[in-house]
Order: sequence, then C-alpha cells, then structure tokens
Amino acid sequence: MPTAVLGAGISGLSAGFYLLRRFCKPLTIYEASPRVGGWIRTEWHKDRGFLFESGPRTIRPKGLAGANTLQLIEELKLPIKPIPRSHVAAKNRMLYAKGQVCMLPNSAKGLFRTVPPFTKPLYRALLHDLVTGSTPIKNEDESIYNFAQRRFGKEIADYGISPMICGICAGDAREISVRFLMESLFENEQKYGGVLKGALYARFNKKVDDSNGGIFAKGEPELYKQAVKEKWAMYGVADGLEQLPRAMRKYLGEHDVNVQLSSKCSNLTFSGDGARISLRDAEVPVRHVVSALPAHQLAPLVKAQHPSLSAQLLDIPYVDVVVVNMQYSSNNLLKHNGFGLLVPPVEKLPVLGVIFDSCCFDMAGNTILTVMMGGRWFDQWFGNQPSQKKLRDIAQQHVQKILQIKEDPIFSRVHMLHKCIPQYTVGHKRRVEGIRKYIKDYKLPLSLCGAAYDGVGINDVILSARRQVEQLSLATKY
Repeated sequence: MPTAVLGAGISGLSAGFYLLRRFCKPLTIYEASPRVGGWIRTEWHKDRGFLFESGPRTIRPKGLAGANTLQLIEELKLPIKPIPRSHVAAKNRMLYAKGQVCMLPNSAKGLFRTVPPFTKPLYRALLHDLVTGSTPIKNEDESIYNFAQRRFGKEIADYGISPMICGICAGDAREISVRFLMESLFENEQKYGGVLKGALYARFNKKVDDSNGGIFAKGEPELYKQAVKEKWAMYGVADGLEQLPRAMRKYLGEHDVNVQLSSKCSNLTFSGDGARISLRDAEVPVRHVVSALPAHQLAPLVKAQHPSLSAQLLDIPYVDVVVVNMQYSSNNLLKHNGFGLLVPPVEKLPVLGVIFDSCCFDMAGNTILTVMMGGRWFDQWFGNQPSQKKLRDIAQQHVQKILQIKEDPIFSRVHMLHKCIPQYTVGHKRRVEGIRKYIKDYKLPLSLCGAAYDGVGINDVILSARRQVEQLSLATKY
C-alpha cells in the first residue's frame, strides 16, 4: 500500500520530498485547494517589474534548520537572492511607537544611548538581568512577556518582545509560550539564575557534539557554507518565494510522486494494517499518513474514531491576519530604508507591521509595501467579515499616518488569511507532546508535521517534515 501526505503546503511537499528520498515507495500527496504552497503565495507583475507576497518573502540561513533548507534548495537547483548583513534591509529595523518611527540599535554602541521609544539606555536592561535572581516557574513554562519583564523590565517587554511576537506569529506576547522562541534561554535562566549568566555558563560548559545534528551525512551544504562565508542575513527566491513550492512539486512529479490537487480529505480512519482516507469520490487505503494539515483541519477528520485526539488538536488556537500589498510608482517615498517596521500592541493600532519589500529586493523603481493587520486582535479591530474596501482603507490610512506618504497607491491587493498562524500559547510544548504520545500509545499509522507543532517559520516546517519522516523510518519496516 502507498504512503499518503495530507496537505501540499511547504511542510507537506517537504514530507513528500524526504519520503521519496528515504523510501522510494508509492506516494501520493492530497491537497484540498487547486494549488500548492499553502500560505506562500506570490503575485507577479512582470510587465511593471514588481511582485506581491501575501505570505513570507525571505528565509534566514541560520542554524541547523537554515542549513537544512539550503540543502533542499541546493538539490532543487533553485536560484536565490541573498541579502548580506551589510544590506540596509538587514541592518535597519524600526518600530512605530509614541507617534514616531523609531530606528532600533543595530550595533553594540546603540546599547549605551537612549533611543526612542526607550527612556533609558538598553544596557540598563542587561544589568537588570544580572542583579535579578531566577524565579522557579510553575509547570516549566510562562508567557514570553512575563519572562522578558522579569529579566529585562517592562519597557523591553512592551517595546522589544511584544512587537517581535507580532512579527513572528501575529500573537500576544502575554499569551505566547517562552519555549516557543527562547527555550534555551529560559532553561539556562532557570538553571543558572539569569539569562546572561546562563548564556555564559552554557557557552563555557558546552560539550563538543555533532554540530549538524547528524543530518548531513556528506557535510554541510555548499549553499550554507557560502551563506556563512558571505554573511547572509536572509535570502529570497528569484521571482518570488512561491517558486520554492512550485519547484518542489515539479521535482516530485518528475520522480513519480502523485500530487493530487482539489482532493479534500473528509475523514480519516485507522486500523491495524494502515489507514483509510475518504475523498469526495473514493476511499483510499494507505500504509501510513503524514499529516501536514493545520491542527484545526485535522481534528474533524479523526473525531469520529478518536474524539480525545481531536479535542487535543483543537486546543491549538489560530489567528486571522489581513495582508494588504501596495504599489507606488515612485521610489523615494520612504524617509527611512530598512526591512520594515513593527507596531507594539501598547500603541493600540490595528496594524501589526509594515514590510518595505522594495528595500529588500529591486522592484524596478516602484515602492512596494506590505501591511499586516489583525492577528490576535482581529475581532477587536475588524469585527465579523469586514469588506475588502474597509480593510484597504484602514491599511492606507495608517500607512499615510505612520510613514507620512501623502499619495494613494497605484495598485493594491487585500488578502484575508483565515486561521493562518497557530499560536504557541503557554504550555504548547506539553500540548504537542501529549498529542504525539496519544498517537504512539494507540499505535496510529500517523505522523504530524508543520507549523502547528514544531515552529511556524519556513525552516521550522521543512525540518519538522524531515524529522518526522526519519522517525518513521526507524519505527516502520519498509
């Protein structure tokens, strides 16, 4: 019997890639929509020299997960566009706070100056950490806001950590688990009594181990070596990030992997010899299922047979995000160049942030902006089913206010992304462990990968797929 993957977003396609490479067995990927890529979507306007991204547009080449993605891109022979650390988009990060655009420090010298919106030099926050003892945390987790406030003070929590969480997962730092983003810092703080102390102790006491986690049998990928040598901060894909899932689908098709679009799974049942996938006009028996679906989409598929598993999956919340892409014909509208800016939730604005796309990549003389709105506060700001005109008008009004751009955009596009980002609320790690323990205890032929479980970034979901496939190979006789 074949293996099946549910979902042809980047994690599902990655699962197909690693299954193919490891097993070379009959394999089908089922995707409910008529396209691959999930939330990665590029809209090309080649005649006018620009493109819109309604999802992510850059990838960081950092660490094991970053190296793994570069290995995948290398195997796909996909052309990329590096952005070095010296690039203005890598150096300049901004906040909109207290009525002004504030440039964040980008060097050690900046720690010793008072820069808006902060009321004292940032080195004072580091001293606060050094003189503050650790507090044992119940259940070994807390919100990332509480952690930052304990260690560095309220200003850092409000104007440093909270807007960063808005940019990463459109979430509220008062709810998001510190283990989501800072697990090693949290654990070292609990063990050694401070973040800086923990970082120093961990550095000096670090045991020599396999730096690539044992996943690169032939050594680090050449692209990763190049990224380290040339000091890439991030990179994009030529002609937009959607070229990555498209290239993956092409590769899989050339290797006899069947990617079935417009094939929504309506039910999933398990037995001792495999599983059955219910499609619109057929029931398909399979040996094993790798689900790359969002947790809230998988939950109803298993509810009839495993209601407890379904309930656990539904305990992972999601948020809605509005993305508004804007094109201006002039290329000198921005007073400050950089990657973009974030808006701290304490400012009580519907805007989460604005990305300056045309500062990251050449857009043929156009200024291209992407406005992100809503997230954890979507209902508060927009209510039920807001019109595209309302969302466009709100985005445009705030761009005019924040960036002082007087003219209207020549062209714009509004995307309403429903339940697009999972929220790693306090206790998320244990929640995921409980879900996977249930699957193991009941010996279900099911593996879970994707943003709901192992990280929301592109690197995270690709590595999540790889690790689940590798665990499958150890547990299953193929």
